[in-house]
Amino acid sequence: MMKKMTKSLPVSKRMVYNGYLKVCDKNGSAGIDKESIEMFNANLSGNLYKIWNRMTSGSYFPPPVRTVFIPKKQGGERPLGIPTVSDRIAQGVVKDDLEPAMEVVFHKSSFGYRPGRSAHDALVQCHENCVSKAWVLDVDIKGFFDNISHNIMLHVLQQYTQEKWVLMYVERWLKAGVEQKDGSIMARTKGTPQGGVISPLLANIYLHHCFDKWMDKENPRCPFERYADDIVVHCSSKEEAEQMLEKLKARMEEYELTLHPDKTKIVYCKNYQRTDKSDNESFTFLSYSFQPRARQDKFGRKKTFFVFSGAISNAAKTSIREAIRRVMIPGWSQQTLEWFAKKLNPKMRGWINYYTRFNKHEALGVFSYLNELIRKWLKNKYKLRSYRSVYVKYKTVQAEKEELFYHWRLGIKS
Repeated sequence: MMKKMTKSLPVSKRMVYNGYLKVCDKNGSAGIDKESIEMFNANLSGNLYKIWNRMTSGSYFPPPVRTVFIPKKQGGERPLGIPTVSDRIAQGVVKDDLEPAMEVVFHKSSFGYRPGRSAHDALVQCHENCVSKAWVLDVDIKGFFDNISHNIMLHVLQQYTQEKWVLMYVERWLKAGVEQKDGSIMARTKGTPQGGVISPLLANIYLHHCFDKWMDKENPRCPFERYADDIVVHCSSKEEAEQMLEKLKARMEEYELTLHPDKTKIVYCKNYQRTDKSDNESFTFLSYSFQPRARQDKFGRKKTFFVFSGAISNAAKTSIREAIRRVMIPGWSQQTLEWFAKKLNPKMRGWINYYTRFNKHEALGVFSYLNELIRKWLKNKYKLRSYRSVYVKYKTVQAEKEELFYHWRLGIKS
């Protein structure tokens, strides 16, 4: 069987090189072989030839995936699988071949890890649907990436591609070993590791079949937004949402998935205040908290009304403050403000660009915390005693270096 495949698989050197360029753009860390991109580049032509030669002959087998654990914003840890540089390139070859065909069939309400689509697009649609529908089913799939069925995944994939080499390599990546905390390698019987180049595409294919197509066929009156496994479904009534929840539980079980019993919830999301306080009135989607927010009447009348809308979540605020605190340490008086600014400005630019899409003031308010740390640093640096002397020094520095910190440029100076 393998002899028939020898030198016949449609993998070109250009495909491998394109995969390499994309890996370079992301500049990820080393895999289990501890080979960095710089080390890979030391013998670039030889390494690329080896990948191409093995892929085109069908003899490429992925090495185990290195596992690192990253903290979740809501607590706990998430395992992140890091393939080797070579394996990321190989995965990119298959992803580049498969993705264009899938983009033609993917659902318009699927936004995650797709070219030309963003989290902001999903958030905009979510806002619009919260206006037109009074209830939300906030869906949380328990350990989605870890519980994808290999058999179902491959069966679903065969409905979208007949390329045997694609199916063969996807199966090998699904079954590749995973490093454990103690350093041992465990064979994988289900799931696909978060962190792999092809994993997001496989996840989208799985849920496109399990959820998106099913929603269109069985629940066309309930619009939704899906960003990978983060899903929000909109319903017209509480009864419809409750029925939707029961049907979705059964549907997920068909695909060997389970809804998280505590995190999946039904939420009321109309603008006015309700007398029944037993219902959930908020949910988090893509690190934005959707909930009723007070607004003042624009016509000068002293009247407050409520609008259901999204803003940066409390968990995201906490995460940003912790990230700032790891860099802007008041006791590091030997460092300069320029050094702190150089470290923090790229992060702040990213946070502000992402979290100010709605209710901008709530996101920008987080950076007053950085100003507080800067004042503490000035107090230590210049051995200042009184609050007034610290404040005067702080304002002097701002006047002299008003462009130093990114948030100062936006007017967040107090």
